[in-house]
Amino acid sequence: MSPRVRIADVAAAAGVSTATVSRTLSSPGLVGEKTRERVMAAVSATGYRINAAARDLRRQQPRAILVLAPNLANTFFSRIIAAIQDVARQAGLAVQISDSRAGTDVLEAIVQSGRADGIVLLDGALPPDMVRNWTLPVIQLCEWNDGYALPGLRIDNAAAARVAVDHLAALGHERILHVSGPGENVLSQARQAGFQDAMTARGLPADIHDGGFTIEAGAAAAHVWAAMADRPTAVFTASDECAFGFISECYRLGFEVPRDVSVIGFDDVDFAGHFIPPLTTIHQPRARLGRQAAERLVSALLEDTPLGEGYDQIPPHLVIRSSTTAYRAKTQGGSAA
Repeated sequence: MSPRVRIADVAAAAGVSTATVSRTLSSPGLVGEKTRERVMAAVSATGYRINAAARDLRRQQPRAILVLAPNLANTFFSRIIAAIQDVARQAGLAVQISDSRAGTDVLEAIVQSGRADGIVLLDGALPPDMVRNWTLPVIQLCEWNDGYALPGLRIDNAAAARVAVDHLAALGHERILHVSGPGENVLSQARQAGFQDAMTARGLPADIHDGGFTIEAGAAAAHVWAAMADRPTAVFTASDECAFGFISECYRLGFEVPRDVSVIGFDDVDFAGHFIPPLTTIHQPRARLGRQAAERLVSALLEDTPLGEGYDQIPPHLVIRSSTTAYRAKTQGGSAA
């Protein structure tokens, strides 16, 4: 038997998740008979042997995953956290959720409390020296910081911005305004860079307004757009919330979307398809991201092995709804308030 066989190998052989393998081995009574038989057959076929030391340590004290997010009030995180909790529950692990912006002293106390065994980090703005000194396994999710020197998982944000421009250009739009996120945020930087690359490749001007991820930032951007002498016919915002604020304020100013301006958001939050008009947006597979990050971390904890290096990037996907339409050369309506 090769000592290199890991729980992930068993999961692949059985066609189940690493969490299901863990649950089968630790609590077989909680797993269906057919699933249990498949897992045990895979264990036999791969020659997998349970890490007894790790198993005993888990049984001596509760183990948990710590999720650190920069703004827990943001609904973007809900599906991610739910997926992490589901994977952790199946593996017999608890989940702690904390605000990563609570302050370095508070954060250090949480991390060093001994109540968690691994961390899913959704914040790329923490001090690199602090993060590098953490002794727990950490996986970055969605946001990232190269200074952390940690593995991570995210969608390809720059490619996503190029997809947004591709869609608008295919509809005939040549004047496109990008309402960016916060300048210091790595997501904002990647999305803006992708937008600029796509516009430059077409020989088009890359109009950019420094905005934010919030509804308020979108509303402010609507006033900027409305006051422009030669208004762009399309707007690509760095988040759905920003798009919501932009569209709502446009209506208050006497404009309509997409009659007067097409709008694309970013994230595909749950409300995006129910907004008026339903929002065209870049879809972030939040449940998939949360699940894959958690499964990778759980596998490392159960195997007591390093998480590895490098980032996994998921290709972008655009959800086309009613907030974008073909360019029509006509006098734009409304009032520049």
